[in-house]
Amino acid sequence: MLQLLDKKKKIFFYLLLLILLGTQISKNQNNKTNFTLKVKHIEVLGLSNENNHKVSENLNPLLLHNIFFIKKNYFEEILKKNNLIESFYIQKFYPNKIKVNIKKTNFLATTNKKNKKFYIGSNGKLILVKNTENFNRKLPFVFSKNNFGDFVKLKKIIDKSDFQFKEIDSFYYFPSNRWDLKTNNGLLIKLPQKNLLEALQFAHKIKLNEKIKENKIIDLRISNYMITYNE
Repeated sequence: MLQLLDKKKKIFFYLLLLILLGTQISKNQNNKTNFTLKVKHIEVLGLSNENNHKVSENLNPLLLHNIFFIKKNYFEEILKKNNLIESFYIQKFYPNKIKVNIKKTNFLATTNKKNKKFYIGSNGKLILVKNTENFNRKLPFVFSKNNFGDFVKLKKIIDKSDFQFKEIDSFYYFPSNRWDLKTNNGLLIKLPQKNLLEALQFAHKIKLNEKIKENKIIDLRISNYMITYNE
């Protein structure tokens, strides 16, 4: 009877030892898996080398996070602060690398704010000129304190019309939510609040008319009416 009890104790001891060893092995394997799936490198592409590096540094807080659990909104919270970025998409390379592909915003115009010169991006944001790489293309100037998102919308309407954006020297925004534009030849066009595409198409035809080339102002603010005159 005593031998039977000793045998049962030995069996119980061996079973307990196997359970403990199995638990430890499983724990070590999980730790190893978690370690290899932690992000070790974030590569940023799409901007200048200097700006890519700055963005990469801003993303450093995401390093050592598990690559499976990093969502797009984590990147959005960081990247939306950079006005040079139009959009981006993320590629994950398992087990531990992420590539951030950036589409840079296009510079549409320039403006001044608090005595500083800015580019207006196609994302509707302002980019300080002195913080950008050399950019030599001549751009129109926008006279407005804000409403740069509205300017981007106006630019898209102009692109749909026969009016050439490169013909425009400057834009003027008014609190009534209306725009004037001046061409490189000095022709001022007063646009209405609504039906901008139709107005731009009409203005394009008018400015080609030889009979009114001496006029410097085309006023289209009143629906179905056109007024032309000199300054």
